[in-house]
Amino acid sequence: MQKYRYETHCHTSPVSKCAKAGVRETVEFYKSEGYDGLFITNHFIDGNINIPRDSDMPYADKIEFYFSDYEEAYKIGREIGIKVFPGVELSCGGSDFLVYGLDKSWYLSHPEIMEMKKSEELPFMMSEGALVVHAHPFREASYIDHIRLFPRGIQAVEIVNACRTDFENRMAKIYAEEYGFAVSAGSDNHTGARRTELAGVQTETPI
Repeated sequence: MQKYRYETHCHTSPVSKCAKAGVRETVEFYKSEGYDGLFITNHFIDGNINIPRDSDMPYADKIEFYFSDYEEAYKIGREIGIKVFPGVELSCGGSDFLVYGLDKSWYLSHPEIMEMKKSEELPFMMSEGALVVHAHPFREASYIDHIRLFPRGIQAVEIVNACRTDFENRMAKIYAEEYGFAVSAGSDNHTGARRTELAGVQTETPI
């Protein structure tokens, strides 16, 4: 039986400030690795996006910039034969959430999300048809003050993140199992072809 492989967690430059690889390099890399598709999940405008925090850029212009990498990736994917899907990585004090299923028009129509607490925003997005995955929920870093869990605001947990430790991934798996959440995996790739350890999901039917 044929299997289909997808990257679910990927960052590109220039939208994600922390990304070290451009759009074309990233899309061509996943094509060369035999992936059937990838989700571009750059940091949203509440996180490490390449827009100054004190910018007075209108919300709509920020959204247009945010989706520019995805739109470029989609065109390249059509050109070389790999599917590209839009995603979002929301941030909250070191906690990150991958959001799938909402497109640019949805975000343009809902600027009010920028005024919502995450405990309000995430359930609202789910009610609008989004799939919300808590990314690397047990990540530890010097800039993260404490671990935050939002079990009433997610539907799934990323239990394999290629950038995190075995311990952090194991704790995520326990979290998912105890709450009965669906599970996901992704590379959290910021460096395109320089990323040596990859993860993702494999399906029996194409997305």
